[in-house]
Amino acid sequence: MIRPVLTELLLFALPFVLYAVFLWATKAGVMDVESWPVSRLVWLAIVALALVLGSFIYFANYTGAKPGARYVPAHMENGKFVPGRTIDEPGKTQ
Repeated sequence: MIRPVLTELLLFALPFVLYAVFLWATKAGVMDVESWPVSRLVWLAIVALALVLGSFIYFANYTGAKPGARYVPAHMENGKFVPGRTIDEPGKTQ
């Protein structure tokens, strides 16, 4: 669970970090209040939220099990632990 949360936090922070790098590269004063006007912060937040929303859509559509797959929970077989997995069942829909 920590990996998806960290992914979203990093995607949200990315525009702010890139802007700070831009300020540093142009010698504009990263820590100056004048370099971070409210209008620019709003645009950075909008871009950050768009990145997070885009990642939500991407992960929802292109990761995980295929539609119709059946989950088999972890269990013991012949004294050995078998981890949980999904099994594709072609032609079946839920």
